[in-house]
Amino acid sequence: MEASALDALVKKRRSIRGYKKKPVSQKLVVEIIAIAKGAPSSMNTQPWFFHVVTGEPLERIREGNTAKMLSGANVDREIRMNHGYEGAYRQRQVDIAKQLFAAMDIAREDTEKRQDWVMRGFRQFDAPVSIVMTCEKTMEHDTICHFDLGAAVYGLVLAAWTRGLGTVINGQGIMQSSVVREHAKIPDDQTIMTCVAMGWPDFDFAANEVKSVREDKDNFVTYTGFESIGSEESIGLE
Repeated sequence: MEASALDALVKKRRSIRGYKKKPVSQKLVVEIIAIAKGAPSSMNTQPWFFHVVTGEPLERIREGNTAKMLSGANVDREIRMNHGYEGAYRQRQVDIAKQLFAAMDIAREDTEKRQDWVMRGFRQFDAPVSIVMTCEKTMEHDTICHFDLGAAVYGLVLAAWTRGLGTVINGQGIMQSSVVREHAKIPDDQTIMTCVAMGWPDFDFAANEVKSVREDKDNFVTYTGFESIGSEESIGLE
């Protein structure tokens, strides 16, 4: 792939939160996962499992998640969460929420619309497919394994986009992991890490036009040692 093609893919892809009521074929999902599994992993460990759910089992997950969250049930994630986001990280969450609420015309005082928006995540954004990502329980606290799963998920969302499908990585979708485990038939020796909603984008759904703003690279990148090799012009990299 030419650099320009990859650059365009990364820049155009966005999270999709509204989907057409159109099924996704198993053949297409197989193609996408065949690309995603090419992600790099530590010493080629490939510590990921993809559990693809659609149809009636996915409907049961939606219903179970919704019922538990509306009843006030405690969060039931299997992964460890030590603290909430603070500072600039929390502000970025707030900023994207403001973008989405503005696009969807959801006012701060409109509690009904705000609640429905929150519940969309627990409903897997009403997507026709949910892909539940797991690893073996023996590796659930292995940070390198987490990096590897992240790489596979990014490969998944990029491969889906090239085939006309949209995705959103959905942490809300596993907040009631016991529901997901039951209906997605997750083996007992695996830990649920995250899930990805997938389907055909509905571009009449206003939130799908939202593209999150990325931080200026000067705020998180440092360069060391380049002064010793001269400028780009002097080494032919202009």
